[in-house]
Amino acid sequence: MQKIFEGNVVFSKKGRDKGHMFVVLLSLDDDFVLVCDGDRRKVEKPKRKRRKHLSATPHQAPEIISLYAMNRLKDSDVRKALKPFYVDEAASMGQAGHSSQVKENDLGNHATEQNKEGHPIV
Repeated sequence: MQKIFEGNVVFSKKGRDKGHMFVVLLSLDDDFVLVCDGDRRKVEKPKRKRRKHLSATPHQAPEIISLYAMNRLKDSDVRKALKPFYVDEAASMGQAGHSSQVKENDLGNHATEQNKEGHPIV
């Protein structure tokens, strides 16, 4: 298990924010850190989260920590820092962009995927 430090980009493993990406702003003690994402959790009111409920990524955001230390960090700075990681995550899951997903069936014809109601995914 990777250690979680200030400036780490992390994923939440537990709670109502499970699966969301955050930046660690501050280590409170051995168990707790403060995290924010600039959207659901603003810089003005970061989330106090247990380290064991977070999953560290190899990515760092040191510019966020320097701005936070100078008390000049804005939510837009955090969103901007996290944006490339959301794109990487979507690409690794095969969901890059919002284009329609087309499969080739056995006859070589293209069939558009459908949602639960049977409507084509656009």
